[in-house]
Amino acid sequence: MFRSRRSHSEFEDAGDADRQAARRGLRRAVRDLFVTIVQAAILAFFVIVFVAQATVVYGHSMEPNLHTDQRLIIDKFSYRFKPPERGHVVVMAVDGAAHPLIKRVIALPGETVAVQNGRVYINGALLDEPYLPALRQPTYGPQQVPPGHVFVMGDNRLDSRDSRAFGPVPVGEIIGRARFSYWPLEDIGLVH
Repeated sequence: MFRSRRSHSEFEDAGDADRQAARRGLRRAVRDLFVTIVQAAILAFFVIVFVAQATVVYGHSMEPNLHTDQRLIIDKFSYRFKPPERGHVVVMAVDGAAHPLIKRVIALPGETVAVQNGRVYINGALLDEPYLPALRQPTYGPQQVPPGHVFVMGDNRLDSRDSRAFGPVPVGEIIGRARFSYWPLEDIGLVH
């Protein structure tokens, strides 16, 4: 029987080739991982900037419906195509506020809002607010909402810095609509 004897240098060459192939495979895997991470970061950036983002409720101005430290997902996309509607809970940037504010849209452009006898009136008609318990509210207005603005109020009317303090909000300052609560677990669900 004939056996081929490989020289020591042939074994070294084979070992070098295996190590080089392993290094090429490792480089390819690292490159693929890097490309995947970059693509995921770019996708996350576009989602956060244009579609949705997480936010936190600060303060008590939206109680009893939203609570401090509650985590929400806001829809930043739909207001690009249609304006906010009455009753929507919106997140907005307001000058002088340390964090984005979360309030409810009460009156739309061109409408007149007033609080009389503890109730909210829009163009003289009583506003139905099924999301609030019966409460007394301080008298306000009447004030007409200018074009391109909305009038917002917190659900906790006795403890809310809202349009009664800083005036109607330009629609362009609205970051998005609060859609979903995801934390704490007992509050998981749609925002109404």
